[in-house]
Amino acid sequence: MTSTRETGGITGTKDKDYNLIWFIEACLNNALRLETYVQDAERENDNEIVELFRKAQADSRKGADLGKQLLRSRLG
Repeated sequence: MTSTRETGGITGTKDKDYNLIWFIEACLNNALRLETYVQDAERENDNEIVELFRKAQADSRKGADLGKQLLRSRLG
């Protein structure tokens, strides 16, 4: 069983900001993927799902923005 506290042994990256960079990328990828799902729901005229996915997309963008701000402050 692996430790829940990665310190570079698994990834080879001891950079303290590694997880933050991963988080930002995951949020941005999620926002992009959700755009495809929104378009699918719009084609089906399923406004309830469109609204759900748009809210989730906004949350993903917010997470990415917060992560970028934190990363900027750490690198600046």
